[in-house]
Order: sequence, then C-alpha cells, then structure tokens
Amino acid sequence: MSRFSVRCVLSACAVILSIALLADPSLAQEVVMADKPDLEAPDVIVSATKTPISAKQVTSAVEVIKGEELEKRNIKTVVDALRLAQGVAVFSNGGPGTSANVRIRGGKAEHTLVLIDGAIVNDPATGAFDFANLTTENIEQIEILRGAQSMLWGADAIGGVVHITTKKGRGRPAVSGFMEYGSYASFREGGSVTGAKGPVDFSLSISRWDTSSFSAINYRRGATERDGHHNMQVSTRIGVQLPKDGRLDFSLRWWDASTAFDGLAGDAAASPADIFGSHARSRNLMLSGSYEQPLTSWWTQKLTLSQNTSKSLQNSGPVGRNLVTGEAMVPDPNCFSANCFFPFRFQLEVVNRRLEWQNNFKFWDPLLITVGYQFREEQGENPNNFFNPSNKILSSHAGFAQAQLNIKDRLFLTAGGRHDSYNAFGDATTYRVTGGYLIKETGTKIRASYATGFRTPTMNQLFFVDPSFPTPMPDLKPEKSKSMDIGIDQSFFDGRIKLSGGYFWNHYTNLIQFVFAPPVIGLTNIGQAQSKGYEVSISAQVLKWLEIHGQYTRTMTRDLSQNVGARLPQWPVDSASAGFTLQPIDPLRLTLDYRYVGSRTNAFPLAEMDSFHVVSGSLSYDVIKQIQVYGRIENAFNARYEELLNFGTPSLSIFGGIKANYELPL
Repeated sequence: MSRFSVRCVLSACAVILSIALLADPSLAQEVVMADKPDLEAPDVIVSATKTPISAKQVTSAVEVIKGEELEKRNIKTVVDALRLAQGVAVFSNGGPGTSANVRIRGGKAEHTLVLIDGAIVNDPATGAFDFANLTTENIEQIEILRGAQSMLWGADAIGGVVHITTKKGRGRPAVSGFMEYGSYASFREGGSVTGAKGPVDFSLSISRWDTSSFSAINYRRGATERDGHHNMQVSTRIGVQLPKDGRLDFSLRWWDASTAFDGLAGDAAASPADIFGSHARSRNLMLSGSYEQPLTSWWTQKLTLSQNTSKSLQNSGPVGRNLVTGEAMVPDPNCFSANCFFPFRFQLEVVNRRLEWQNNFKFWDPLLITVGYQFREEQGENPNNFFNPSNKILSSHAGFAQAQLNIKDRLFLTAGGRHDSYNAFGDATTYRVTGGYLIKETGTKIRASYATGFRTPTMNQLFFVDPSFPTPMPDLKPEKSKSMDIGIDQSFFDGRIKLSGGYFWNHYTNLIQFVFAPPVIGLTNIGQAQSKGYEVSISAQVLKWLEIHGQYTRTMTRDLSQNVGARLPQWPVDSASAGFTLQPIDPLRLTLDYRYVGSRTNAFPLAEMDSFHVVSGSLSYDVIKQIQVYGRIENAFNARYEELLNFGTPSLSIFGGIKANYELPL
C-alpha cells in the first residue's frame, strides 16, 4: 500500500461525510439541530494533569477509548483496542496469551507507563507491561497520553502513558452475562453486576476465555502443534460517597492465565521452531485504593495506595522441530545450531507498590496548583533462574508541583517540575510545559507541549547478570528523553465532527545497550535515538445512526548510536486505521474496522517485513431489551501477514455469542 493510498483512508472518511451532506442538505440541519440531550457527555481526562479536566482543555496529545465503544465493537482484549489507536505500535508473538507490548511514538515497550486505576503495572524486571492477558471486561475508559510524561508520572513514562480505569457503578443495580464460541475452538463466558445504591456504587465482573487451536508460530510455515490459552479474570470497583464531597474508591483486578508457546532454533538464522510441551503461566493481582476529600473551599487532597503482584512461570518444553529443515530439535544450554534450542525454566515474582499524596490548591479561580509526593517500591525475586536469585528492591521518593492556568476557557497553560531520588543509583529531575488556545467561535484549539522524561534501569539490568562478565551495571544511569509536539484540533456542529493534526519530535539519550567489544562486555548508557512525524485524525457523528473515524500516523525513526541513519526495529513509517459504526434501526448495529501497518524491520532475526492490511467487524441485534445476539469477524479477507517475523496471526475468524442483562428489583 502506497503512502498516497494510506492517506486516502482519512480522505475517504471526509468524502463519506461530504456526500451525505450534499446528497440531502437536511442532514446538515439534523447534525446542527440535534437535541442537546442526545449529545454524548464530554470526555473527562485525568492522566494529562492528574486532575479531571474536559477534553477541550487538554493541551497534550491524548486519545480516549471508552468502554461503551469496546462493547459495541465486541473487542476482546485491550491490546486489540490499542492496535487501532494513534501513534501506537503493538506487536505480539503468536496470538492469544503470548507476549504483547505497546510502544508510543518511536519509543520502546519499556518507555510506556501503564496504570490500572492508579496502580503501576509495569514489570520491574523488564520495565514493560505485557498486555497478553488483559481483557476488556469491566473497563470504563482507556486514556493514551502520547509524549514524555515523567514530570507527573515519574519513571517509565518517557514515551507516553496508558491509563486504564475500571467501571464505576451507575444507575439501578443490574446483572448481565454473555457466552461466545468461535474459531480456534474459542469459548468465552462471563457475568457482571453493577449499579449504585445510596452512597455506594459498585461493579463486579468475572470472565473466562479458553482456546486450544491457535499456533504461536505461523501455521503457514509448517507448525502443526496447536497452542492453547486459558484465562480467568476478575475485576471489581467499589466507591463510597463521603460527607462534604469526599470519596473513597477501592479497585481489584486479578487474572490467572496459562499459554503454550513456540520459539526459534539456536542457529544464527533463528529458524522458526515448533516447541512441544512449552508452557507459560501468569498470575496477577492488582489492588488500588484512593481517598479524596476537600479540606477547605480551596484545598483538596487525594491519597492513593496501590500494589501490583505478578507471578510468572515459563518452561521451554522437552522437544521441538525446526520448521525450515524439518528435523527434530533437542534442548541444549550451549545451543548454536539448527538442531537445538535453548532450554529454560523461568520463574519470577515481582511486586510494585505506590503511595501518592496529592494536594490541589485553588487560591485564585483561574489558577490550580498541584503539589504531591510519591513513594514507589519495586521488589523482585527469581528463586531458580537468574545468576543472582536473591530478593532485590528498588525504591524512590519523588516530589512534584504543577500549575494550571485557565483564562476564560480560552487560554490554557500548564508548567511543572519533578525530582526523583533512587536507592540504587542517582537522582532524576524532569519538567514539562504546555499551552493551548481555544477559539470558541470557530471550535479551533491550538496546542503545544515540551517535556523531558526518564526511565530507570530495570532489575534485570541492575542485578540479574552473568558474574563472568565485567559488570558496569552499578554505574548505569537513567535513560532520558526530550519530547515536543504541536497540534491543532478543529470541531464542527457542537463537536459532532472533529479533526486533529499535529507534529511530534522525540530525542532519546543514555539508552541502555549491551556491548560486546572486549575488554568492554556488558550494559552501558551509549544509545541514542530519534523519532519524529505527524498525526492526523477525523471522527464524525454524521447522523444519529452513522459514525465514522480514521487516523494516519507517519513515524520516522533513526538509531543515532551504532548504526547512524538506520531505522529503529519494529517501527513502521506509515500506519493507519479507519472504521464506522452503522445503526440503521435501534436494535441493529454494524461496526467495521480497518488497520494498516507499513513495512518495518524485524529485530531478531534481522529482516525486512512487508506491510499488511486487516479488516474486522461486528454485527449485533437486540432481540429484546434484555437479550442481544452478536457476531464478530476478524481478518475478514484472510490476509496473510505477520506482526513479528515467523509468529502467527489470526486467519479468517468468526465468533458468535449472546448477551443478557436484567435490572434487579432493588
């Protein structure tokens, strides 16, 4: 697909809108004169400033995916939703339950900070969060904040933030359930209860997902073993409204997932291999609580406590088959041939704790000052895997301050700074300034931001190393970034049509890389990289029954350290998505999503990969108010593609199910 045709994705959305308005001018009047109650509530965004503000006041590049949208499109996993987001690259190595990481604007997976209800869930050992097992049940909103955000969120937010919020119970208490069956012997079922009664609101969801016929290595390369995935998930949120506008919130999310996986042969070509008997299990428990209370008319405080506990176990399996040579493979710890693979038994237990005390002061109506303290502790243990198996702890103390200025809902300015101090290495200081101006008469907002970010060395980089190597790890310093963007957002017809465009630039320094140049062997801060590009998007509620959306991102990356001028691996220059939601009659809804990923370079083994297109869609029908039947098709045109070289992706897949809901007589 040419760059011209990629851009046509967005143009097509605009053409559809124009044709509709020209064909029947009354449609334009319908867009303008629609009753106000039919308008959606404005997006409220927290991640950009750590205070709830409306989308029109946000001066950063942010995208919001609502839980209702996930339900309408019958999207199963959070990573599937993020695949369609702007400025985001998502690649998994083999289907349901296999590792899936998210990258933003040319950054690495460990440059994206991920929070669930305020709990940091990035793995302290690797620095990244694995989205493999996170499903969409009971999610209220996903905020994707692009660009360096360390001033507010600290380490790991060097490239951006993904903030996921669990549903808040609303309205009359109700129960619901669903059952689904489809391709790859996939079966899903679950139930939930949600609502509010007096000062208490609650939501609880339980779900299970089993599939047994998806090959982690692409079956088109000769893989015959089918790798199963089993996922049990529970999430809940309970809130209590306290006197004098106070609020107490408690959230829990837990999953227990197991997955079979494949791998690569030990030869230099890293041939794809069907590994028999391999197995990975992941258990995760996220707990978060917050207490927010106005103390005076001008002072509000919020205390947040969270803990994320993750246990992982992986076993490489007893035997395999090289899919290039067809020969059997055996495990060999000194494997350097096509007839063996590296055996391992990996066990890791990590805990991520966070305490934050935030104070908001509004001494003067246009000005809001936020001052806060954060304590963060990361703990990891490898009982039988790494060379240094003892329990390790990383801890930090941080203070931050931010000023927000809102002048007559037209001029928006923010500025802030932060200082972090760590027990295992030095300190880090970051800052961020943003500005925006809204022309209310035309619905035009101009915005810009500049920020610095940092990422701390991970536990793997600091502690879990081979003692036979020289160890410069104690001298490792945080990775750093500078980030800038400028954009313009335009809305028409009371926000029913929204256009957005912008330019971004990121520069990464002190990147931690492994060096094998005797006598220097080990990790050092020598890496540098740069990314820049532009983003454009459109969303339009053409009619009450027709909504269209589309986005295009051009990301140009460069490795400025060892291979000057080389593109960063796994980053496509061009990416786009588009789709529509059609509801010609109230009970019937049709959605369609298109995704394009341009050519890119695979990291290991090093190889060029072709671009690909994928089309998916869903159809739902409300039989009665309480019962809905639905179907979803993925990869509708059976595109042959790989996100990562050699690893499997869905072929044409069809799923069908039923949902039921019932309001409780309370």
